Amino acid sequence: MKNLKKMKYLLLDLDGCVYGKHNNYPLEQVFGQVSKRMTKFISERLKINMQEAKELQKNYFYKYNTSLNGLMIHHDIPPEEFLSYVHAIDLTFMKEDKVMRNELELLNMNKFIFTNGSAKHAENILTHLGIYDLFGRDKIFDIQDAGYVPKPEAKTFDLMVKKFGINPEETIYVEDIAKNLSIGYERGCATVWLINDEHFGKIDSDKDYISYKIENLSLFLKEIRLLKSK
Repeated sequence: MKNLKKMKYLLLDLDGCVYGKHNNYPLEQVFGQVSKRMTKFISERLKINMQEAKELQKNYFYKYNTSLNGLMIHHDIPPEEFLSYVHAIDLTFMKEDKVMRNELELLNMNKFIFTNGSAKHAENILTHLGIYDLFGRDKIFDIQDAGYVPKPEAKTFDLMVKKFGINPEETIYVEDIAKNLSIGYERGCATVWLINDEHFGKIDSDKDYISYKIENLSLFLKEIRLLKSK
């Protein structure tokens, strides 16, 4: 991990990354709610049954990297309406992650969020985890910033780099979806896959464009901090 010592920027995915099994919030607890609301939205908007809606949702996700992308391409669905509806979820179970907050505060790096979700969803998650103030809207790149073109598209990554003013070659990029790291590696990032058992997350997790594999984000942040202190 020696080459991580001089890195200046930390780029974090949101769902399944800042929260997950590593801080006792499995993806299903949050994204399971989002997924159900997606199915309901698709069913009602396209006037198809729930089973057909679920299948369409899944197919679009695999083909277009987000279900929304497919819905926009094939059904002209207004993205803001969709995002507002699917992200209206209950996060009362989610508590502050004081361990992660401590590590983020102590880590001498500029920190950013890079998500295929909405900024409002990111704010909701980060607020419940007690770390939103460490980011704020200016340090979140969401799907609207991307023109609704999801990761891992190269132009989306490049827009993110431009917004944040970061140098990929000085950036540690952490994701739970392995294939999203491909463009980061191509641009020079140190890429980190947060190990998980999600089928979509594991796809391409054996590729050479993954520099590191970790099981716990807070522990990884601590390791970087200690490395920098030497």
